[in-house]
Amino acid sequence: MKAKTIILTGGAGFIGSCFLWKLNSEGIDNVIVVDDLGSSDKWRNLLGKKFHDYIQKDDFLKMLDEGKFRRISTIVHLGACSSTTLTDGAYFIKNNYEYSKSLALWAKKHNARLIYASSAATYGDGSKGYDDSRETLHSLRPLNMYGCSKHLFDLWMLRNGLLNETVGIKFFNVFGPNEYHKGEMMSVVCKRFEDVRDKGVIKLFKSYRTEYKDGGQKRDFIYVKDAVNVIFYFMKNMDKSGIFNLGSGIARSWNDLANAMFSALGKEPYIEYIDMPVTLKAKYQYFTEAKMDKLRKSGFKNKFTPLEEAVKDYISYLQHESYL
Repeated sequence: MKAKTIILTGGAGFIGSCFLWKLNSEGIDNVIVVDDLGSSDKWRNLLGKKFHDYIQKDDFLKMLDEGKFRRISTIVHLGACSSTTLTDGAYFIKNNYEYSKSLALWAKKHNARLIYASSAATYGDGSKGYDDSRETLHSLRPLNMYGCSKHLFDLWMLRNGLLNETVGIKFFNVFGPNEYHKGEMMSVVCKRFEDVRDKGVIKLFKSYRTEYKDGGQKRDFIYVKDAVNVIFYFMKNMDKSGIFNLGSGIARSWNDLANAMFSALGKEPYIEYIDMPVTLKAKYQYFTEAKMDKLRKSGFKNKFTPLEEAVKDYISYLQHESYL
């Protein structure tokens, strides 16, 4: 019997294309990729990948409603606008919230598995902690419209009882190959690679809180190769449901990340600390660290790649501008 089809939204994007790579490495190519290529270079993320078809994002929902697709087993919904600086609330609601609701309702009606991307941006400044239990959802206060759009969808899924049969993944700071098209939203490793390689220097933001030294602000960095393993785990284990954090579970400083880059390139560390833009100060997260107990209790046993090893591996891709 012909294998059922997987819908992968955002399949030409960063995490999406890496997940397509993961599927291909597992011998799976019965995938319909949905995305909006626009004028960026993210089309390059699809080169060398195997998939059944590509559908433009704006055409997909209509085709779905018209019954153009049959035998859909799983929708992995990673497509979204992830800009943390864009302030067009109406766009976020239409693109991230309403679009996601349409997919969730279709999946419910057609008994398809839904795995969707939420975000650590929903936690705001972290003052409410990083607990991924359902009971904490209403207390969260995102700092930007991106986080708000993801938070609204999490709450909508909770209100409608859909978290009992789907998986939402709160991605923390994911980095790795295939993010080259993301511009200002690239990870610091990608954005500052040429500075470290060619000039032997990296610029990091100063700290404006006494408990954190310059460059000492901390993030939970997770390598994309580890992230896609988690998505695949939930795709294969359909009895798992709910919202899950996805980070390493260990907060590391920007200084740690910078030093890992210098080490990977065989350079002596030299860090310059620069002023943070005024528009960013009120929305800046000084500390994020995923509480990972829930994912581990679900049965996921894989170890995550330590930061220094992950940066070294990623640098090997950056040096050759290569892709997963």
